[in-house]
Amino acid sequence: MQAQQRGWAAGDRFGFAVLETQPGAVREQLVGNVVLKEVTSNKPAAEVGYWTGAHARGRGVAPRALEALTSWAFDTFEADGLERLELLHQVDNLASCRVAQKSRYDFDSVLPAAPPSFPRDGHLHIRRTDA
Repeated sequence: MQAQQRGWAAGDRFGFAVLETQPGAVREQLVGNVVLKEVTSNKPAAEVGYWTGAHARGRGVAPRALEALTSWAFDTFEADGLERLELLHQVDNLASCRVAQKSRYDFDSVLPAAPPSFPRDGHLHIRRTDA
């Protein structure tokens, strides 16, 4: 929680809980998270990330949340020079590839593994302001 608060205070990392209310339920349930990170004024790129709880997968939660984050990021930071958002995932994560495609993040390149933090090759997907 403190890391989230520090990111908002510094203006370089913005995380959002993804909540859902089930029919007949009184309370919202946490189903995921989206984050915009590495935001810097006059820097043309920032990175997006997300996760979805196992109970919410396969229902379009991640693409809808990512689309909302993407729209907010461009609306909020385009005047500061933001031109593109980057989504990275491991090459064997087919579900993340589908989320990227559904959210209009175009495949850009394969990134080589960089152990220990990134033990497998990755995919870089990019969404530009004009997409």
